[in-house]
Amino acid sequence: MLLGCAWRTASAQSTGQKRALTILVFTKTAGFRHNSIGAGVAAIKTLGNKHNFHVDANEEASVFTDKHLARYRCVVFLNTTGDVLDSNAQAAFERFIRRGGGFVGIHAATDTEYAWPWYGKLVGTYFDSHPAIQPATLKVVDATHASTKHLPAAWRRSDEWYNFRYDPSPRVNVLIQVDETTYSGGKMGANHPIAWYHQYDGGRSWYTAMGHTQESYQDPLFLNHLLGGIRWSAGAMPE
Repeated sequence: MLLGCAWRTASAQSTGQKRALTILVFTKTAGFRHNSIGAGVAAIKTLGNKHNFHVDANEEASVFTDKHLARYRCVVFLNTTGDVLDSNAQAAFERFIRRGGGFVGIHAATDTEYAWPWYGKLVGTYFDSHPAIQPATLKVVDATHASTKHLPAAWRRSDEWYNFRYDPSPRVNVLIQVDETTYSGGKMGANHPIAWYHQYDGGRSWYTAMGHTQESYQDPLFLNHLLGGIRWSAGAMPE
């Protein structure tokens, strides 16, 4: 993956003209507040500066209107928690996805909107529990995706390893699994998914359970993982 390249949309590609993408990073919390949110926003903005996309960061659900969301190719839920959107905002976000918009969920995006079944299907599953932060070995099971091409087949890193309420694997394309024999507290067995993607209700959804710690947003491998997920969900193509 050529991370130094600019991005362009399919229409821009046909005309040979570049058009920078704009994404929304949404960070509202109605539950636990991760102290890494600020680091995450800063890191994604830095990625945008380096790779020709613009980042708006916001914590206000009021931006979830048809008019405002039309500015964006992708919406990132960065460590959101709890019920963060009212019914009108939910409906606008559903329309955004149905029009072909992209979604990226980072870490606690699965600890969000438990009473909204559509969102649960979009993100893939819901958070259930986690052990203490500790190192573990990740297994890249799909090395062809933009978010995994650069990763080693066995990736050792420290994070907060989520267990989920149910296994999303039958409904999504799993990218990375965590090896439960390499840490304590895993409850999902031999095929414990940690990152995945799928197309849902007209749009694209990509999720990584990593990203709890501030250190994650200084890790080049993790940042390139995020970059690939944003690129895919936004439908962006490298030159």
